[in-house]
Amino acid sequence: MEMFDSPDPMLRTFWWIALPASIIFIIQTIMTFVGGDTFDGVDADFDGDLNDGHAPFQLFSFRNLINFLLGFSWTGISFYGLIANPVVLAVVSLLVGCLFVFLFFIIIRQVQKLAEDNSFRIQATLNKTAETYLPIPANRQGKGKVLVSVNGSMRELDAMTNDERIESGAPVKVVGIEQNAILIVEKF
Repeated sequence: MEMFDSPDPMLRTFWWIALPASIIFIIQTIMTFVGGDTFDGVDADFDGDLNDGHAPFQLFSFRNLINFLLGFSWTGISFYGLIANPVVLAVVSLLVGCLFVFLFFIIIRQVQKLAEDNSFRIQATLNKTAETYLPIPANRQGKGKVLVSVNGSMRELDAMTNDERIESGAPVKVVGIEQNAILIVEKF
């Protein structure tokens, strides 16, 4: 391996950083796709979350270290022949390493925007139209049932009305919620 016999210690250092960082990155990527990315395997003695725990992104993590080292080392190897000044090469490599961490942050942020919370909340039914499934007795004398669409799924919920009896199949509008479980509806 000619690259390790290079007389320049800077190039050798870039290679010694690039190879293990690349192998670890490949392992992390495989573990991400098979669902084994929930534990980095490294516990830090400090909290690197600079946003008071409100952000999903932790600046000082093992994954970010690997991203930085990938950008740093492969930039150093790639531009070794083009940038003759070792200080400029080191600075450019450092900047690209930081850019890798920043790009990872942007990618994670965009992926998290794709997450959708489809948990049912009865408050989401307010002011929605529904269809009476079981007749609703007049003046809150009993409960009927309505079918209402919330977040793309149909829900069968108990309903009462303050007005006259509402027959099955009649369209209704949800105007209130009682006891956090019963819809108050009126004829639409």
